[in-house]
Amino acid sequence: MEEMNNTEMTESCCSGRTKERSEKEYRDLINRLSRIEGQVRGVKRMVERDVYCTDILIQVSSINAALNSFNKVLLAEHIRTCVAKDIREGKEETIEELVAAMQRLMK
Repeated sequence: MEEMNNTEMTESCCSGRTKERSEKEYRDLINRLSRIEGQVRGVKRMVERDVYCTDILIQVSSINAALNSFNKVLLAEHIRTCVAKDIREGKEETIEELVAAMQRLMK
């Protein structure tokens, strides 16, 4: 992933409870979600066509892997931008928010 300079980092950080994303980050996230959405529709069609259970389970496993990958990309960008900015500004509560989010992701 490309490194951002300080100006880009400031412009793309969280503000309140929203996040301004660069065009590249936005496109990457939307493309990943579109692929996942397509995979889910494919599994639905498999169920509708009475496809064998293990074949469906393999596809669901693939969806889970894609969602985990999406989470990793989103979390890494969040840490690089929003969390880093908040820590530099002395907002220590952001660390607890990050820890709580990671605990929910690792269930």
